[in-house]
Amino acid sequence: MNKKLWTLLALLLAFVLVLGACNGEGDSTDGKDSPAKDGDKEKSEEVVDTGSFPLDVENEGDVIEGGTLKVALVNDSPFQGIFSTVLYEDAYDADIMDFASNTIFETDGDFLLTNEGIAGMEVDQDNNKVTITIKDDVKWSDGEPLKIEDLIQPYLIIGSPDYTGVRYDVDFQNIVGAVDYHDGKADTISGLKKVDEKTLEISFTKLSPAIFSGGDGVWTSAEPSHILKDIPVADLLESDAVRKNIVTLGAFKFDKILPGESVQFVKNENYWKGAPKLDGVLVKTVPTTSISVALQTGEYHMTANTFSTDKYLEIKDFDNLTVLGRNELYYQYIGFKLGKYDLDKSEVAMDQDAKMNDVKLRQAMGYAIDVEQVSEVYYNNLRERATSLIPPVFQSFYDDSLEGYTYDVDKANALLDEAGYEDVDGDGLREDKDGKPLEIKFATMSGGDIAEDIASFYMQNWKDVGLNVTLATGRTIEFNSFYDKVQGDDPEIDIFMAAWGTGTNPSPSGLYSKTAQYNFSRYTSEKLEELLAAIDSPEAFDAEYRAGKFREWQEYMSENAPIIPTQTRLELRPVNKSVKAYGIDYAEVFDWNQVELISEDPTKSSK
Repeated sequence: MNKKLWTLLALLLAFVLVLGACNGEGDSTDGKDSPAKDGDKEKSEEVVDTGSFPLDVENEGDVIEGGTLKVALVNDSPFQGIFSTVLYEDAYDADIMDFASNTIFETDGDFLLTNEGIAGMEVDQDNNKVTITIKDDVKWSDGEPLKIEDLIQPYLIIGSPDYTGVRYDVDFQNIVGAVDYHDGKADTISGLKKVDEKTLEISFTKLSPAIFSGGDGVWTSAEPSHILKDIPVADLLESDAVRKNIVTLGAFKFDKILPGESVQFVKNENYWKGAPKLDGVLVKTVPTTSISVALQTGEYHMTANTFSTDKYLEIKDFDNLTVLGRNELYYQYIGFKLGKYDLDKSEVAMDQDAKMNDVKLRQAMGYAIDVEQVSEVYYNNLRERATSLIPPVFQSFYDDSLEGYTYDVDKANALLDEAGYEDVDGDGLREDKDGKPLEIKFATMSGGDIAEDIASFYMQNWKDVGLNVTLATGRTIEFNSFYDKVQGDDPEIDIFMAAWGTGTNPSPSGLYSKTAQYNFSRYTSEKLEELLAAIDSPEAFDAEYRAGKFREWQEYMSENAPIIPTQTRLELRPVNKSVKAYGIDYAEVFDWNQVELISEDPTKSSK
């Protein structure tokens, strides 16, 4: 399986919920301790060379036959255990499903779909049609042949009136007949046509270059129709078919699941690329406080998700590990609540009276925080201040001319003064424009050793410009509850800190369009919708035109600041030297069925 494709599915959010990019590193944080400033936490004397990390490793030694790969899922909360690409909600479940992927496409170094996977795709731009053809003799892990109905099944689930997930979005509605099916006006999605036993034709209202990245509504994985077709969509989320008895196309198949704690995989003898060399994989949840020791002792061969950069110095000298690194499809951000999501209309409803509706207030809060200090003190300079909502990995679309929100207390104070937020009673804190007390409720996620310190630091930054920012709920919020509250538009939340794993489709419509449930700030405007439409318009098949619209969109979002990006990061993957070979290069197709273990290996570090 191509590892990039799970990230692609995360952008449905494409989120991964890509929400899970907040893996205990302080991506969403709380604060109870005193603000972190120079001297509050000892700075690392070592400057980490971010270019020194390899993309792959090959270790010497004789391989053993079979064996079990032990993988740590670094997480301070139980995983949800929703093992379906159409239903899962965070990246932890996606990281687990990585070993048992139902992905039908592979991608190249530019994250574009190729014809090298289970399926190939032909695009008919003139007629807004896509033809998908599946390979012969591909089987599910239970021995059932893959058929076109399995490619159609995800569309029937997402489009169902009973579907409660987040993937019925503007992209999905681009499929001809999807809206009528969702609204109960049709029994089928008219744009889906089974041509023969190996071929599916899909008609769209429009096509854009996003189609080559898995956008525009094309779905990039299959679901076992021979099992799911008889389960009502309303019952799927809690069904054994997605919780216990999961059927897969991937290298491994689910064997035993201890809810929230571990998953035991065994090899899938029916895997289309050939049975894996390993006997199985064991994935277990490991708290952030324990992961470094667990890697040192050789309890785990690797991590399933990104290793926390704030802990890098703890493991960098372990002689039983090689640490791989690459720039991640990720950004952390501060979000401002500007409305709610109207589930009846399936669209964002802005609130003109929202506390954070003043753009100068939002801009001031961006200029008030010292992101570089956080990167240096807490992340060993393995993160950088983000200037855009497009990660720099997307070189064709990233606007490197944007300065973003640099630390500038004078500018922050000036903006607040201009907007009419003044300290009326002389207590050092600004009142609102009507002279009434202003308290801004900040939602942040628990997890990691430094989460509370970082949140305290940012809240002190805001206090330094006269803003009274306090914790929503009075404490850090557990991962799953945090996103329940943010997505549910909890009235106690004014601002929140979160992160996106963006996926390999750079199109921002799945996160920021009017119909996107992932538009957590609930910001929309005619101009925003115009720019999003232009990015994914037929005209955007012209690469220069599309790049220009991407830059316009980045500039517009920076100026209006419904979301302020704070950091990008380096993705670290520690690998035990008992693993024969492993790689994370975006340009290379990696498959779990090729992983092997070495017989006499240095599993434990002598450090």
